[in-house]
Amino acid sequence: MITVKKSEARGHANRGWLDSYHTFSFADYYDSKYMNFRSLRVINEDVVSPGKGFGTHGHSDMEIITYVLEGVLEHKDSLGTGATIKPGEVQRMSAGTGIQHSEFNHSQTDPVHLLQIWLLPDTKGLQPSYEQRDFPLAERHGKLRLVAARDARDGAVKVHQDVDLYAAVLDKKSRVSHALQPNRHAWVQVARGAVLLNGLPLENGDAAAVSGESELAIEATEDAEILLFDLA
Repeated sequence: MITVKKSEARGHANRGWLDSYHTFSFADYYDSKYMNFRSLRVINEDVVSPGKGFGTHGHSDMEIITYVLEGVLEHKDSLGTGATIKPGEVQRMSAGTGIQHSEFNHSQTDPVHLLQIWLLPDTKGLQPSYEQRDFPLAERHGKLRLVAARDARDGAVKVHQDVDLYAAVLDKKSRVSHALQPNRHAWVQVARGAVLLNGLPLENGDAAAVSGESELAIEATEDAEILLFDLA
């Protein structure tokens, strides 16, 4: 079974400096049907204006993944981490017992376009930690590249949950496929462009929850970038 959530059905908040779309219930957006999907709790598509950002704020007991599509995002946290996140890089922050962080767009001309993802951890009270890795375009172009996993295999960042997260950048008419093992589920998020998922059309910002399918076939109907979550 594949259930599509259209881009226009997402929650939307425009705070001037931040234009944000919420796939799952978040802040003032509430939809009892979309509190989460398995351990996937948040997918926010954010555009941060030049010279603006998120002030210092706290999280606990959450796995937070940042995936930048355009621009450069600066990160600082209470672990002493200072980093910039660019397209192709994946940041993982395990909030655990508690972490404070800020995110800022230092460009005076260009916005930052990103996806921020929250996963519910399989264990509460973890020691907070941070990890960031670069996945060059060549590794994601025309293929599903594992970028986050509980066992951190193949150079993926480590997440404390039974989730495999793949990223792919697809040219028009190119295809990728992914086998789902029994009792596994998937969430496909179209970051940009348009694809067919097992023949179903998905456009920019659309997503699909997948259960009871053995294989996912994804064909780009225009140049596209997608994330695929393989979930317990």
